[in-house]
Amino acid sequence: MRLSALVVARNEEARLPACLATLGFVDEIVVVLDRSTDASAEISRAAGAVVLEGAWALEGERRNAGIAACSGDWIIEIDADERVPPELGAEIRQLIETSAEAFHRVRIDNYVGDRLILHGWGGSFGTTLKPILFRKGAKHWRAQRVHPGLDWTGSEGARLTTHGIRHEVDRDISDMLRRLDRYSSAKAADLLDSGDIGSLGNNLRRFVSRTFKCLIGRKGYKEGGWGVLIALCAGLFPLLSHLKARLEPERHRH
Repeated sequence: MRLSALVVARNEEARLPACLATLGFVDEIVVVLDRSTDASAEISRAAGAVVLEGAWALEGERRNAGIAACSGDWIIEIDADERVPPELGAEIRQLIETSAEAFHRVRIDNYVGDRLILHGWGGSFGTTLKPILFRKGAKHWRAQRVHPGLDWTGSEGARLTTHGIRHEVDRDISDMLRRLDRYSSAKAADLLDSGDIGSLGNNLRRFVSRTFKCLIGRKGYKEGGWGVLIALCAGLFPLLSHLKARLEPERHRH
């Protein structure tokens, strides 16, 4: 079975080298660069990657373009801030030789700086499992800017949880809050495009339910103050998105 790695990035010259260096277990690397102006293209080509450069308004569209450019029977989608340990690479190679399923979820180990945070992720602000290993033709991203939905052809197989991808999700608290600002602005644009931004009351309820779920249901309390921070960000994401679309539509409509 031929395996492709797909990396979608924008101006990631600082993190791409370390990411690409962990992908030696694949047969092909495809890097999609969205409006990049730094040395990402040169770095990718030096690593032997196929580079697709362009401009896409929607995350779903650029990821679908990358999938189409892959020639492998199987594809693993990796972000520039992720690192695949050798043990997981070997496990993936072994799995695709025998799997009869369409896709598999892979464990994600999320780091803020050098701190591994195991609990509390959720609410569109982080995850510990992602469906990133799939047969070509099985996965299609929807036309949205942030966390686009997925359409699948085929069934899900066993989850890979023995080894996890190292995800350097945020550098520090300020970086986390900047990510919340970016995500909520992109989501506000999606809401405006849909013609339905929801109600303030419903999004206040979502703030409470998501915060509670991340802190209690997903055991964020085990992480102390970090768990509280992540739970608040997860709860604020839909509320901020709604408020930006409602109060500043001219700034977020595309």
